[in-house]
Amino acid sequence: MYNYRKMRRVKQEISRQECIEVLKNAPRGILSMHGENGFPYSVPINQYYDEENGKLYFHGAKEGLKLDLLRENNKVCFTIIDEGYQIEGEWPMHFHSVICLGTIHEVTDQGSFINHLRKLGNKYYPSEEDVDDLISKTISRICLYEMDIERMTGKHVKES
Repeated sequence: MYNYRKMRRVKQEISRQECIEVLKNAPRGILSMHGENGFPYSVPINQYYDEENGKLYFHGAKEGLKLDLLRENNKVCFTIIDEGYQIEGEWPMHFHSVICLGTIHEVTDQGSFINHLRKLGNKYYPSEEDVDDLISKTISRICLYEMDIERMTGKHVKES
């Protein structure tokens, strides 16, 4: 367990349950890793939050820079914002942002792999048949990543 700074703007902090709602409902976020040559590396990515185990799931190719970086250092940051809203008659946007810090690893257990890949697909595809079809066509080329969340913080932002 690490020692983290407290959120500076505590009046804007949202509850853990509000953070979870953003993770469940927002369509995508940014996964940041330790990159090459000392630079961070971030990619936009779709996610699925599993309420039963409190973990995030992502998919990707079985080869490439993201996978190489994760194998080298599995500490990551996942950042996400919801769609936001405007209050009638006001110009600023209101939105919720969530930052998750943790470690990520490949899911190797075949049962867990299929189960969570299907849940991820169900979030984005119109039918289970579409998900099953996609899985059958791409399963040999896909990795599934599971993120253990060490720290989750969120806040309500009013852009003004």
